[in-house]
Amino acid sequence: MTSNEVSRVDQQEINDILWRACDTFRGTLDPSQYKDYLLVMLFLKYVSDSWADKRDEFARKYGGDAVRVERAMARERFVVPPTSEFPWLYERRNADNLGELINQALEAIEDANRAKLENVFRNIDYNSEPNLGETRDRNRRLRYLLDDFANPKLDMRPSRVGHMDVIGNAYEYLIGKFASDAGKKGGEFYTPPEVATLLAKLLAPKPGETIYDPACGSGSLLIRMAREVGSNNYSLFGQEVNGQTWALCKMNMFLHEIDNARIEWGDTLNAPKLVEGSSIRRFNVVVANPPFSLDKWGAEKAPDDRYGRFHRGTPPKSKADYAFISHMVESAVEVDGRVGVIVPHGVLFRGGAEGKIRQKLIEENLLEAVIGLPADLFFGTGIPAAILLFHKGRATTDVMFVDASPDFEQGKRQNKLRENDIEDIVRTVRSGLSAERYAHRATLEQIRENEFNLNISRYVDTFKPEEDIDLATVQSEIARLEENLLAARSLVQQQLRALGL
Repeated sequence: MTSNEVSRVDQQEINDILWRACDTFRGTLDPSQYKDYLLVMLFLKYVSDSWADKRDEFARKYGGDAVRVERAMARERFVVPPTSEFPWLYERRNADNLGELINQALEAIEDANRAKLENVFRNIDYNSEPNLGETRDRNRRLRYLLDDFANPKLDMRPSRVGHMDVIGNAYEYLIGKFASDAGKKGGEFYTPPEVATLLAKLLAPKPGETIYDPACGSGSLLIRMAREVGSNNYSLFGQEVNGQTWALCKMNMFLHEIDNARIEWGDTLNAPKLVEGSSIRRFNVVVANPPFSLDKWGAEKAPDDRYGRFHRGTPPKSKADYAFISHMVESAVEVDGRVGVIVPHGVLFRGGAEGKIRQKLIEENLLEAVIGLPADLFFGTGIPAAILLFHKGRATTDVMFVDASPDFEQGKRQNKLRENDIEDIVRTVRSGLSAERYAHRATLEQIRENEFNLNISRYVDTFKPEEDIDLATVQSEIARLEENLLAARSLVQQQLRALGL
Protein backbone atom coordinates (compact mmCIF):
# COMPACT_ATOMS: atom_id res chain seq x y z
CA MET A 1 0.00 0.00 0.00
CA THR A 2 1.42 3.40 -0.95
CA SER A 3 1.72 6.36 1.41
CA ASN A 4 -1.07 8.08 -0.53
CA GLU A 5 -3.34 5.08 0.03
CA VAL A 6 -2.56 5.12 3.75
CA SER A 7 -3.53 8.81 3.90
CA ARG A 8 -6.80 8.13 2.10
CA VAL A 9 -7.72 5.35 4.55
CA ASP A 10 -6.84 7.55 7.53
CA GLN A 11 -8.80 10.43 6.05
CA GLN A 12 -11.99 8.39 5.68
CA GLU A 13 -11.60 6.85 9.14
CA ILE A 14 -11.08 10.24 10.74
CA ASN A 15 -14.01 11.76 8.88
CA ASP A 16 -16.36 8.95 9.87
CA ILE A 17 -15.36 8.95 13.54
CA LEU A 18 -15.71 12.70 13.78
CA TRP A 19 -19.14 12.67 12.18
CA ARG A 20 -20.31 9.99 14.60
CA ALA A 21 -19.08 12.17 17.45
CA CYS A 22 -21.81 14.62 16.51
CA ASP A 23 -24.33 12.22 18.09
CA THR A 24 -23.28 13.66 21.45
CA PHE A 25 -25.16 16.86 20.64
CA ARG A 26 -27.88 15.81 18.21
CA GLY A 27 -31.28 16.58 19.65
CA THR A 28 -29.71 18.93 22.20
CA LEU A 29 -28.34 21.67 19.97
CA ASP A 30 -28.94 23.02 16.51
CA PRO A 31 -26.15 22.03 14.05
CA SER A 32 -25.19 25.69 13.74
CA GLN A 33 -24.35 25.57 17.46
CA TYR A 34 -22.85 22.14 18.04
CA LYS A 35 -20.45 22.55 15.13
CA ASP A 36 -18.46 24.93 17.34
CA TYR A 37 -18.09 22.38 20.15
CA LEU A 38 -16.97 19.63 17.76
CA LEU A 39 -14.58 21.78 15.75
CA VAL A 40 -12.96 23.38 18.79
CA MET A 41 -12.44 19.94 20.36
CA LEU A 42 -10.90 18.76 17.09
CA PHE A 43 -8.56 21.74 17.22
CA LEU A 44 -7.62 21.05 20.85
CA LYS A 45 -6.95 17.38 20.06
CA TYR A 46 -4.79 18.33 17.08
CA VAL A 47 -2.58 20.82 18.92
CA SER A 48 -2.26 18.41 21.86
CA ASP A 49 -1.27 15.42 19.70
CA SER A 50 1.11 17.55 17.61
CA TRP A 51 2.72 18.92 20.76
CA ALA A 52 3.23 15.43 22.18
CA ASP A 53 4.61 14.22 18.85
CA LYS A 54 7.20 17.01 18.78
CA ARG A 55 8.16 16.37 22.40
CA ASP A 56 8.78 12.69 21.61
CA GLU A 57 10.79 13.62 18.53
CA PHE A 58 13.06 15.97 20.47
CA ALA A 59 13.39 13.47 23.32
CA ARG A 60 14.76 10.91 20.86
CA LYS A 61 16.96 13.49 19.18
CA TYR A 62 18.51 14.75 22.44
CA GLY A 63 18.64 11.43 24.25
CA GLY A 64 16.03 12.42 26.82
CA ASP A 65 17.85 15.62 27.89
CA ALA A 66 14.89 17.48 29.45
CA VAL A 67 16.53 20.93 29.29
CA ARG A 68 17.34 20.67 25.58
CA VAL A 69 13.89 19.25 24.86
CA GLU A 70 12.21 22.13 26.68
CA ARG A 71 14.38 24.68 24.88
CA ALA A 72 13.51 23.16 21.50
CA MET A 73 9.80 23.02 22.32
CA ALA A 74 9.77 26.71 23.17
CA ARG A 75 10.70 27.48 19.57
CA GLU A 76 7.77 25.54 18.08
CA ARG A 77 4.97 27.25 16.12
CA PHE A 78 2.60 26.93 19.10
CA VAL A 79 2.71 26.02 22.79
CA VAL A 80 0.37 23.69 24.69
CA PRO A 81 0.40 24.06 28.51
CA PRO A 82 0.29 20.78 30.51
CA THR A 83 -3.28 21.37 31.72
CA SER A 84 -4.42 21.87 28.13
CA GLU A 85 -3.18 18.58 26.78
CA PHE A 86 -5.92 16.17 25.81
CA PRO A 87 -4.67 13.25 27.98
CA TRP A 88 -4.77 15.54 31.05
CA LEU A 89 -8.41 16.40 30.31
CA TYR A 90 -9.32 12.81 29.51
CA GLU A 91 -7.98 11.62 32.85
CA ARG A 92 -10.44 14.04 34.47
CA ARG A 93 -13.43 13.12 32.32
CA ASN A 94 -15.42 12.12 35.42
CA ALA A 95 -14.84 15.42 37.19
CA ASP A 96 -17.89 17.32 38.44
CA ASN A 97 -16.61 20.51 36.78
CA LEU A 98 -15.59 19.02 33.41
CA GLY A 99 -16.96 21.91 31.37
CA GLU A 100 -15.01 24.37 33.46
CA LEU A 101 -11.80 22.35 33.02
CA ILE A 102 -12.18 22.35 29.24
CA ASN A 103 -12.80 26.12 29.25
CA GLN A 104 -9.67 26.64 31.33
CA ALA A 105 -7.64 24.44 28.97
CA LEU A 106 -8.70 26.55 25.99
CA GLU A 107 -7.99 29.77 27.84
CA ALA A 108 -4.49 28.54 28.66
CA ILE A 109 -3.83 27.64 25.00
CA GLU A 110 -4.98 31.10 23.95
CA ASP A 111 -2.80 32.83 26.56
CA ALA A 112 0.25 30.80 25.50
CA ASN A 113 -0.28 31.63 21.80
CA ARG A 114 -1.83 35.10 22.05
CA ALA A 115 -0.30 36.46 18.86
CA LYS A 116 -1.95 33.73 16.80
CA LEU A 117 -5.04 32.71 18.79
CA GLU A 118 -6.18 35.75 20.73
CA ASN A 119 -9.97 35.73 21.25
CA VAL A 120 -10.44 32.60 19.13
CA PHE A 121 -12.25 30.76 21.93
CA ARG A 122 -14.20 33.70 23.34
CA ASN A 123 -17.54 32.53 21.94
CA ILE A 124 -17.33 28.90 23.05
CA ASP A 125 -18.45 27.77 26.52
CA TYR A 126 -18.28 24.10 27.44
CA ASN A 127 -19.83 24.95 30.79
CA SER A 128 -22.98 26.52 29.34
CA GLU A 129 -26.16 25.31 31.01
CA PRO A 130 -28.50 26.82 28.34
CA ASN A 131 -26.62 24.98 25.58
CA LEU A 132 -25.44 21.76 27.20
CA GLY A 133 -27.95 21.22 30.00
CA GLU A 134 -27.78 20.95 33.76
CA THR A 135 -24.55 19.85 35.41
CA ARG A 136 -25.19 16.09 35.35
CA ASP A 137 -26.37 16.06 31.71
CA ARG A 138 -23.63 18.46 30.67
CA ASN A 139 -20.90 16.35 32.23
CA ARG A 140 -22.31 13.21 30.62
CA ARG A 141 -22.32 14.79 27.15
CA LEU A 142 -18.81 16.14 27.56
CA ARG A 143 -17.57 12.78 28.81
CA TYR A 144 -19.01 11.13 25.70
CA LEU A 145 -17.28 13.78 23.59
CA LEU A 146 -13.91 13.12 25.20
CA ASP A 147 -14.46 9.36 24.79
CA ASP A 148 -15.07 9.87 21.06
CA PHE A 149 -11.88 11.89 20.65
CA ALA A 150 -9.90 9.37 22.70
CA ASN A 151 -10.46 6.81 19.92
CA PRO A 152 -6.96 5.53 18.97
CA LYS A 153 -7.86 6.05 15.30
CA LEU A 154 -8.15 9.78 16.03
CA ASP A 155 -4.46 9.99 16.89
CA MET A 156 -3.55 13.22 15.06
CA ARG A 157 0.18 13.15 15.53
CA PRO A 158 1.85 14.23 12.27
CA SER A 159 4.15 11.19 12.44
CA ARG A 160 1.05 8.99 12.24
CA VAL A 161 -1.21 10.70 9.71
CA GLY A 162 1.74 11.43 7.45
CA HIS A 163 0.49 14.71 5.99
CA MET A 164 -1.18 17.71 7.58
CA ASP A 165 -3.77 17.83 4.79
CA VAL A 166 -5.48 14.87 6.47
CA ILE A 167 -6.33 16.95 9.55
CA GLY A 168 -7.13 20.09 7.58
CA ASN A 169 -9.35 18.10 5.27
CA ALA A 170 -11.14 16.53 8.23
CA TYR A 171 -11.84 19.99 9.62
CA GLU A 172 -13.23 21.17 6.28
CA TYR A 173 -15.20 17.94 5.91
CA LEU A 174 -16.97 18.71 9.19
CA ILE A 175 -17.56 22.34 8.21
CA GLY A 176 -19.13 21.14 4.96
CA LYS A 177 -21.36 18.63 6.76
CA PHE A 178 -22.45 21.24 9.28
CA ALA A 179 -23.17 23.72 6.50
CA SER A 180 -25.36 21.12 4.80
CA ASP A 181 -27.30 20.47 8.03
CA ALA A 182 -27.58 24.15 8.91
CA GLY A 183 -29.65 24.99 5.81
CA LYS A 184 -29.74 28.69 5.02
CA LYS A 185 -27.22 29.52 7.76
CA GLY A 186 -24.77 27.08 6.19
CA GLY A 187 -24.28 29.23 3.13
CA GLU A 188 -23.12 32.07 5.33
CA PHE A 189 -19.87 30.39 6.32
CA TYR A 190 -18.99 27.85 3.63
CA THR A 191 -18.43 27.79 -0.12
CA PRO A 192 -18.76 24.32 -1.73
CA PRO A 193 -15.27 23.03 -2.57
CA GLU A 194 -15.95 22.60 -6.30
CA VAL A 195 -17.06 26.24 -6.62
CA ALA A 196 -14.04 27.36 -4.62
CA THR A 197 -11.78 25.33 -6.91
CA LEU A 198 -13.39 26.91 -9.97
CA LEU A 199 -12.78 30.42 -8.63
CA ALA A 200 -9.19 29.57 -7.76
CA LYS A 201 -8.48 28.31 -11.28
CA LEU A 202 -10.19 31.30 -12.89
CA LEU A 203 -8.24 33.85 -10.83
CA ALA A 204 -4.98 31.86 -11.00
CA PRO A 205 -3.03 33.40 -8.09
CA LYS A 206 0.71 33.46 -8.69
CA PRO A 207 3.65 33.02 -6.31
CA GLY A 208 4.33 36.18 -4.35
CA GLU A 209 0.80 37.55 -4.67
CA THR A 210 -1.56 38.75 -1.97
CA ILE A 211 -5.03 37.18 -1.75
CA TYR A 212 -8.00 38.77 0.04
CA ASP A 213 -11.54 37.69 0.92
CA PRO A 214 -13.70 40.43 2.50
CA ALA A 215 -16.43 37.93 3.53
CA CYS A 216 -14.17 34.99 4.31
CA GLY A 217 -16.50 32.84 6.43
CA SER A 218 -14.66 29.75 7.66
CA GLY A 219 -11.75 30.45 5.29
CA SER A 220 -12.26 27.53 2.91
CA LEU A 221 -12.24 29.73 -0.19
CA LEU A 222 -9.00 31.43 0.86
CA ILE A 223 -7.36 28.05 1.47
CA ARG A 224 -8.37 26.81 -2.00
CA MET A 225 -6.84 29.95 -3.49
CA ALA A 226 -3.63 29.32 -1.55
CA ARG A 227 -3.41 25.74 -2.83
CA GLU A 228 -3.70 27.00 -6.40
CA VAL A 229 -0.49 29.03 -6.02
CA GLY A 230 1.55 25.83 -5.97
CA SER A 231 4.00 27.02 -3.32
CA ASN A 232 4.03 28.68 0.10
CA ASN A 233 4.95 32.02 -1.43
CA TYR A 234 1.67 33.91 -0.87
CA SER A 235 -0.08 36.05 1.71
CA LEU A 236 -3.69 35.59 2.81
CA PHE A 237 -5.99 38.27 4.18
CA GLY A 238 -9.63 38.19 5.17
CA GLN A 239 -12.39 39.78 7.20
CA GLU A 240 -15.49 38.15 8.70
CA VAL A 241 -18.37 39.83 10.51
CA ASN A 242 -19.58 36.81 12.53
CA GLY A 243 -17.40 36.26 15.59
CA GLN A 244 -17.93 32.50 15.79
CA THR A 245 -17.26 32.04 12.09
CA TRP A 246 -14.17 34.24 12.38
CA ALA A 247 -12.89 31.86 15.07
CA LEU A 248 -13.53 28.87 12.79
CA CYS A 249 -11.50 30.60 10.08
CA LYS A 250 -8.58 31.28 12.42
CA MET A 251 -8.51 27.62 13.49
CA ASN A 252 -8.91 26.48 9.88
CA MET A 253 -5.82 28.45 8.88
CA PHE A 254 -3.88 27.06 11.84
CA LEU A 255 -4.82 23.48 11.00
CA HIS A 256 -3.59 24.01 7.43
CA GLU A 257 -0.29 25.39 8.82
CA ILE A 258 -1.01 28.86 7.44
CA ASP A 259 0.19 30.80 10.46
CA ASN A 260 0.75 34.17 8.82
CA ALA A 261 -2.78 34.75 7.47
CA ARG A 262 -4.27 38.02 8.68
CA ILE A 263 -7.94 37.40 9.42
CA GLU A 264 -9.83 40.35 10.91
CA TRP A 265 -13.15 40.38 12.72
CA GLY A 266 -15.66 43.06 11.80
CA ASP A 267 -18.13 44.46 9.28
CA THR A 268 -16.25 44.91 6.01
CA LEU A 269 -18.78 47.29 4.47
CA ASN A 270 -19.04 49.62 7.47
CA ALA A 271 -15.71 49.14 9.21
CA PRO A 272 -13.04 47.64 6.95
CA LYS A 273 -10.01 46.58 8.98
CA LEU A 274 -7.53 46.09 6.13
CA VAL A 275 -6.66 49.69 5.42
CA GLU A 276 -3.57 51.84 4.95
CA GLY A 277 -4.11 55.30 6.37
CA SER A 278 -7.09 56.84 4.60
CA SER A 279 -7.11 54.25 1.81
CA ILE A 280 -8.34 50.72 1.38
CA ARG A 281 -5.48 48.24 1.22
CA ARG A 282 -4.92 46.81 -2.27
CA PHE A 283 -4.37 43.14 -3.16
CA ASN A 284 -3.42 41.17 -6.26
CA VAL A 285 -6.41 38.84 -6.03
CA VAL A 286 -9.76 39.59 -4.36
CA VAL A 287 -12.34 36.81 -4.07
CA ALA A 288 -15.58 36.32 -2.15
CA ASN A 289 -18.87 34.52 -1.81
CA PRO A 290 -20.71 37.29 0.08
CA PRO A 291 -24.24 36.88 1.48
CA PHE A 292 -26.76 37.30 -1.33
CA SER A 293 -28.77 40.56 -1.33
CA LEU A 294 -27.98 41.45 2.28
CA ASP A 295 -30.57 43.84 3.74
CA LYS A 296 -29.82 46.82 6.02
CA TRP A 297 -26.13 46.80 5.19
CA GLY A 298 -25.46 50.50 5.94
CA ALA A 299 -26.43 52.28 2.73
CA GLU A 300 -27.16 55.48 4.67
CA LYS A 301 -23.45 55.84 5.44
CA ALA A 302 -22.14 54.94 1.98
CA PRO A 303 -22.18 58.46 0.42
CA ASP A 304 -19.81 59.62 3.18
CA ASP A 305 -17.56 56.57 3.08
CA ARG A 306 -14.12 57.80 4.12
CA TYR A 307 -12.45 55.42 1.67
CA GLY A 308 -14.49 56.52 -1.37
CA ARG A 309 -15.50 52.96 -2.24
CA PHE A 310 -18.96 53.89 -3.55
CA HIS A 311 -18.03 56.66 -5.98
CA ARG A 312 -19.91 54.87 -8.78
CA GLY A 313 -23.12 55.13 -6.79
CA THR A 314 -24.81 53.93 -3.62
CA PRO A 315 -26.35 50.45 -3.84
CA PRO A 316 -29.94 50.08 -2.53
CA LYS A 317 -30.27 49.62 1.23
CA SER A 318 -32.08 46.30 0.77
CA LYS A 319 -29.40 44.70 -1.43
CA ALA A 320 -25.69 44.82 -0.58
CA ASP A 321 -24.52 42.92 -3.67
CA TYR A 322 -23.00 45.95 -5.39
CA ALA A 323 -21.67 47.23 -2.08
CA PHE A 324 -19.49 44.12 -1.85
CA ILE A 325 -18.59 44.36 -5.54
CA SER A 326 -17.61 48.03 -5.15
CA HIS A 327 -15.47 47.27 -2.12
CA MET A 328 -13.77 44.36 -3.88
CA VAL A 329 -12.97 46.30 -7.04
CA GLU A 330 -11.49 49.12 -4.98
CA SER A 331 -9.43 46.55 -3.05
CA ALA A 332 -7.65 45.25 -6.17
CA VAL A 333 -4.30 46.65 -7.28
CA GLU A 334 -4.40 48.83 -10.38
CA VAL A 335 -2.05 46.70 -12.45
CA ASP A 336 -3.34 43.16 -13.06
CA GLY A 337 -5.66 43.20 -10.05
CA ARG A 338 -8.20 40.35 -10.39
CA VAL A 339 -11.57 40.06 -8.69
CA GLY A 340 -13.93 37.09 -8.57
CA VAL A 341 -17.30 37.32 -6.82
CA ILE A 342 -20.31 34.99 -6.59
CA VAL A 343 -23.61 36.83 -7.01
CA PRO A 344 -27.33 36.16 -7.49
CA HIS A 345 -28.56 36.62 -11.06
CA GLY A 346 -30.42 39.81 -10.17
CA VAL A 347 -27.05 41.56 -10.09
CA LEU A 348 -26.84 41.03 -13.85
CA PHE A 349 -29.99 42.91 -14.84
CA ARG A 350 -31.56 44.90 -11.98
CA GLY A 351 -31.97 48.58 -12.80
CA GLY A 352 -31.96 51.73 -10.68
CA ALA A 353 -28.81 52.44 -8.71
CA GLU A 354 -27.47 48.96 -9.42
CA GLY A 355 -27.88 49.44 -13.16
CA LYS A 356 -25.89 52.67 -13.03
CA ILE A 357 -23.06 51.08 -11.02
CA ARG A 358 -23.01 48.12 -13.41
CA GLN A 359 -22.78 50.46 -16.41
CA LYS A 360 -19.85 52.37 -14.93
CA LEU A 361 -17.95 49.19 -14.13
CA ILE A 362 -18.36 48.07 -17.73
CA GLU A 363 -17.48 51.46 -19.23
CA GLU A 364 -14.33 51.53 -17.11
CA ASN A 365 -13.38 48.24 -18.83
CA LEU A 366 -13.22 46.30 -15.57
CA LEU A 367 -15.62 43.44 -16.30
CA GLU A 368 -13.92 40.43 -17.88
CA ALA A 369 -16.43 37.55 -17.69
CA VAL A 370 -19.94 36.54 -16.59
CA ILE A 371 -20.42 32.84 -15.80
CA GLY A 372 -23.82 31.32 -15.10
CA LEU A 373 -23.72 28.40 -12.65
CA PRO A 374 -26.19 25.53 -12.10
CA ALA A 375 -28.97 25.78 -9.52
CA ASP A 376 -28.72 24.11 -6.09
CA LEU A 377 -24.94 24.36 -5.78
CA PHE A 378 -24.97 26.42 -2.60
CA PHE A 379 -26.16 25.65 0.91
CA GLY A 380 -29.35 27.40 1.92
CA THR A 381 -30.49 28.54 -1.52
CA GLY A 382 -31.68 26.73 -4.60
CA ILE A 383 -31.40 29.72 -6.91
CA PRO A 384 -28.74 29.67 -9.60
CA ALA A 385 -25.82 32.02 -9.06
CA ALA A 386 -23.25 33.61 -11.31
CA ILE A 387 -19.58 34.48 -11.11
CA LEU A 388 -18.40 37.95 -12.13
CA LEU A 389 -14.73 38.35 -13.00
CA PHE A 390 -13.15 41.80 -13.02
CA HIS A 391 -9.62 42.53 -14.22
CA LYS A 392 -7.79 45.83 -13.89
CA GLY A 393 -5.44 46.85 -16.65
CA ARG A 394 -6.73 44.32 -19.17
CA ALA A 395 -5.93 44.83 -22.86
CA THR A 396 -9.31 44.06 -24.48
CA THR A 397 -12.82 45.48 -24.01
CA ASP A 398 -14.76 42.31 -24.84
CA VAL A 399 -16.62 40.37 -22.13
CA MET A 400 -16.95 36.58 -22.03
CA PHE A 401 -20.39 35.15 -21.27
CA VAL A 402 -20.58 31.48 -20.30
CA ASP A 403 -23.76 29.52 -19.62
CA ALA A 404 -22.61 26.57 -17.52
CA SER A 405 -26.01 26.11 -15.87
CA PRO A 406 -26.87 22.71 -17.50
CA ASP A 407 -23.57 21.06 -16.59
CA PHE A 408 -23.51 19.39 -13.18
CA GLU A 409 -23.86 16.16 -11.25
CA GLN A 410 -27.26 15.92 -9.59
CA GLY A 411 -27.31 15.15 -5.88
CA LYS A 412 -30.04 14.39 -3.37
CA ARG A 413 -29.69 17.67 -1.50
CA GLN A 414 -27.24 19.59 -3.62
CA ASN A 415 -25.91 19.61 -7.12
CA LYS A 416 -22.19 19.48 -7.75
CA LEU A 417 -19.77 20.71 -10.39
CA ARG A 418 -17.76 17.87 -11.88
CA GLU A 419 -14.08 18.13 -12.70
CA ASN A 420 -14.77 18.29 -16.44
CA ASP A 421 -17.38 21.03 -15.86
CA ILE A 422 -14.75 23.13 -14.11
CA GLU A 423 -12.20 22.45 -16.85
CA ASP A 424 -14.68 23.46 -19.56
CA ILE A 425 -15.45 26.78 -17.88
CA VAL A 426 -11.82 27.66 -17.23
CA ARG A 427 -10.71 26.67 -20.73
CA THR A 428 -13.49 28.70 -22.34
CA VAL A 429 -12.80 31.85 -20.32
CA ARG A 430 -9.07 31.65 -20.95
CA SER A 431 -9.43 31.01 -24.67
CA GLY A 432 -11.93 33.82 -25.20
CA LEU A 433 -13.58 31.76 -27.94
CA SER A 434 -17.33 31.61 -28.46
CA ALA A 435 -19.03 28.20 -28.42
CA GLU A 436 -22.50 27.41 -29.69
CA ARG A 437 -25.12 27.37 -26.93
CA TYR A 438 -22.37 27.66 -24.30
CA ALA A 439 -20.28 30.83 -24.59
CA HIS A 440 -20.16 34.14 -26.41
CA ARG A 441 -17.52 36.85 -26.52
CA ALA A 442 -19.50 40.08 -26.50
CA THR A 443 -18.19 43.44 -27.64
CA LEU A 444 -18.73 46.59 -25.64
CA GLU A 445 -21.07 47.78 -28.40
CA GLN A 446 -23.25 44.67 -28.02
CA ILE A 447 -23.47 45.23 -24.28
CA ARG A 448 -24.32 48.87 -24.83
CA GLU A 449 -27.06 47.86 -27.27
CA ASN A 450 -28.49 45.70 -24.51
CA GLU A 451 -28.47 48.75 -22.21
CA PHE A 452 -25.74 47.16 -20.05
CA ASN A 453 -28.01 44.29 -19.11
CA LEU A 454 -25.77 41.28 -18.45
CA ASN A 455 -28.46 38.61 -18.50
CA ILE A 456 -26.60 35.68 -20.02
CA SER A 457 -29.47 34.62 -22.26
CA ARG A 458 -29.08 37.91 -24.17
CA TYR A 459 -25.64 36.83 -25.33
CA VAL A 460 -25.62 33.02 -25.30
CA ASP A 461 -28.38 31.47 -27.41
CA THR A 462 -29.29 28.26 -25.61
CA PHE A 463 -32.38 27.53 -27.72
CA LYS A 464 -32.36 24.02 -29.14
CA PRO A 465 -34.57 23.56 -32.20
CA GLU A 466 -36.95 20.63 -32.01
CA GLU A 467 -36.23 17.74 -34.29
CA ASP A 468 -38.43 17.37 -37.39
CA ILE A 469 -41.29 14.98 -36.86
CA ASP A 470 -41.81 12.20 -39.43
CA LEU A 471 -45.63 11.95 -39.44
CA ALA A 472 -45.67 8.66 -41.35
CA THR A 473 -43.38 7.03 -38.78
CA VAL A 474 -45.47 8.39 -35.91
CA GLN A 475 -48.71 7.06 -37.46
CA SER A 476 -47.13 3.67 -38.01
CA GLU A 477 -45.99 3.54 -34.35
CA ILE A 478 -49.47 4.51 -33.15
CA ALA A 479 -51.02 1.72 -35.23
CA ARG A 480 -48.53 -0.80 -33.81
CA LEU A 481 -49.30 0.25 -30.25
CA GLU A 482 -53.06 0.01 -30.86
CA GLU A 483 -52.63 -3.54 -32.21
CA ASN A 484 -50.62 -4.49 -29.11
CA LEU A 485 -53.29 -2.97 -26.88
CA LEU A 486 -56.08 -4.94 -28.61
CA ALA A 487 -54.09 -8.17 -28.30
CA ALA A 488 -53.48 -7.50 -24.59
CA ARG A 489 -57.19 -6.85 -23.99
CA SER A 490 -58.14 -10.03 -25.82
CA LEU A 491 -55.71 -12.07 -23.69
CA VAL A 492 -57.12 -10.58 -20.48
CA GLN A 493 -60.69 -11.46 -21.58
CA GLN A 494 -59.67 -15.06 -22.32
CA GLN A 495 -58.07 -15.44 -18.88
CA LEU A 496 -61.13 -13.96 -17.14
CA ARG A 497 -63.48 -16.41 -18.97
CA ALA A 498 -61.21 -19.31 -18.00
CA LEU A 499 -61.63 -18.25 -14.38
CA GLY A 500 -65.40 -18.08 -14.81
CA LEU A 501 -65.49 -14.31 -14.37
